[in-house]
Amino acid sequence: MKHFIVLIFLVCTVSLKSQWLWDFGINACAANYLGDIGGGAGTRKDFVADLKLAKTRWNFGGFARYKWRPKVSLKFAVDYLRLEGDDALSSNPGRRFRNFNFRNDIYDAALTAEYFFYENNDLGNTYRYRNGMRAYIFAGVGGFMSNPKTYYKGQWIALQPLATEGTQYRKFVLNIPMGVGLYFTLNKKNRIGFEINYRKTFTDYLDDISGNYPASNPGDMPDDFYIRTQELKTTNPDLVASNQGAYDSHNFGGYKRGDSKHKDAYITVGFSYSRVLRGKSSFYRTRNSGFFSKKRKMRKIRAKF
Repeated sequence: MKHFIVLIFLVCTVSLKSQWLWDFGINACAANYLGDIGGGAGTRKDFVADLKLAKTRWNFGGFARYKWRPKVSLKFAVDYLRLEGDDALSSNPGRRFRNFNFRNDIYDAALTAEYFFYENNDLGNTYRYRNGMRAYIFAGVGGFMSNPKTYYKGQWIALQPLATEGTQYRKFVLNIPMGVGLYFTLNKKNRIGFEINYRKTFTDYLDDISGNYPASNPGDMPDDFYIRTQELKTTNPDLVASNQGAYDSHNFGGYKRGDSKHKDAYITVGFSYSRVLRGKSSFYRTRNSGFFSKKRKMRKIRAKF
């Protein structure tokens, strides 16, 4: 019981002393992905060179940030975002003929460390320290739930349970978030931020595509679902005719379906708003060194932000 009381006292003391260290907020961003669907005329390119802006979707989330050191903050964030891709938008003839599409609603959680490489805690040189700005780089570790689906005959079909390449991949995957951001602190309590967050993942199945077509239909899927090219016979017969020699629908087994040499990734770009938890500092200093001095002058220390 004695140890429990001491623990409660320490927790309360730390909480009181660190009110100015926390801010809690929300964010709204645009989301896109880098993978095997869509893209430009050539083969897969790294980073943002192969993004299709037409398939940019949304990201919403919340976060808590703690200023751990003068130059370092720790942030825990949760996000809900959507990724999409469609071969019909690609300028690569092979991808257009493949005719895949996907949608993936992702739940993401991450812990990152932010390092401030630029700070100005008194914008306008007012000497009141009410408005400030910080710019930072960050990196960390995260995980997300992935559930790719494809649009087929008027409905969205979950792909992971079907093992369309004969491989049963996991829905929960680790990632490495990294990027750059900045935020303005206004009136000591409000923060408006902007951030670019690139997530490097450890899966190649955000879009359900990675390697080659399996030797045969790996389940009870209709043939036109297993090989989506066959849909083009009615929607785009000219494209089928121009590629029929290279892509014989009877010899798809073992043929290249995706690029297994590169893992998938996704990126979010957007704004955030957070509220700084501020309170009176619990630290008071005396000009006299003696604790029991009769003439103790108390001075309140200004809380930092």
